[in-house]
Amino acid sequence: MSKAVLSASAIFLTFAMFAPYIRSIHRGTTKPHVFSWVIWGFGTFIVFFAQLAGRGGIGAWPIGVSGIISAYIAIIAFVKRPEFVVTKLDWVFFFVALSALPFWFVTSDPLWAVIILTFADTVGFGPTFRKAYEFPYEESIVFFILSAVRNSLVILALEHHSFTTVLFPAVVGIGCLLLVCMIAYRRMLVSDPDRSSKL
Repeated sequence: MSKAVLSASAIFLTFAMFAPYIRSIHRGTTKPHVFSWVIWGFGTFIVFFAQLAGRGGIGAWPIGVSGIISAYIAIIAFVKRPEFVVTKLDWVFFFVALSALPFWFVTSDPLWAVIILTFADTVGFGPTFRKAYEFPYEESIVFFILSAVRNSLVILALEHHSFTTVLFPAVVGIGCLLLVCMIAYRRMLVSDPDRSSKL
């Protein structure tokens, strides 16, 4: 399968997974944590440029598309932020991730930029993990499974495989799978009367 087809498939899957996720946010079924999505929006879009600099080519484009959509979700989550409590731990995750973001700018090496941004993006999972642990039915398992699959397609579509181009989608994919496992485990322990609409 050609790199262009793999990249197009990853972009298609990006839209396919985000569309129902965004609809569920507007319905109030899914309640994303604004801190995570602000971090993911900034970090993902910057990694897109770092991957281009690292010769990721057409395989980097799904990451750029994801960054734009993530920024949109961050805006929606900000508007809906009064619907949930932001804890002190959430603020710690948020500040650690945001403080790491500017360091990509001081390095001329795309690898170090990607390492720093991957770290920030991983920390960005913190608020979502914390919130999903307490409220496992307020996040979508299907969305994060599709996200992991999409990141696998991104890796396959890259024109040049190196630590610089592969690290970010690999780590994000693993983070998504870990989140899915935690949500599934918590749902076995926490009952919800309307669980059928909250996959």
